[in-house]
Amino acid sequence: MSRSSVLGNATQVEPGPDDRRSARDLSRAVAGATRLALRLPDGAEVELPAAMIEILRASAEELSEGHTVTILASEVLLTPAEVGELLGLSRPYVVRLLDQGQIASEFLPGSRHRVVRLADILEFQRQRERRRTGRQRIVEAIESEDFPY
Repeated sequence: MSRSSVLGNATQVEPGPDDRRSARDLSRAVAGATRLALRLPDGAEVELPAAMIEILRASAEELSEGHTVTILASEVLLTPAEVGELLGLSRPYVVRLLDQGQIASEFLPGSRHRVVRLADILEFQRQRERRRTGRQRIVEAIESEDFPY
């Protein structure tokens, strides 16, 4: 049985020029807000929980910068090919990372196929970015001291 692509079915919002301006205004308006209410067309108001306020703020910030926002739950399970697509890596390289344990994965019951939680991919990406930043700081320190190498 084939499985439909999780990334292909994810909700994606790509901002247009007017969306970017509105998102910038919204991002500024909700920055630091701890309470927000949504007024519905019938006049009823719904108070947004703190988690929704954070999602709104983060999404508005990304949209204001012209970035496409993809909405996925962090517990969603992805195939190695989808992980590669998300990280910009080849599927064989992702499989090597899974084999080495650099990205946590699990086998589907009774199968040789693996799946990876989005939360684990995001953690791998955070670690990768921290290492990249650390290496850059080392290079900058060496260059600023004019060390021969």
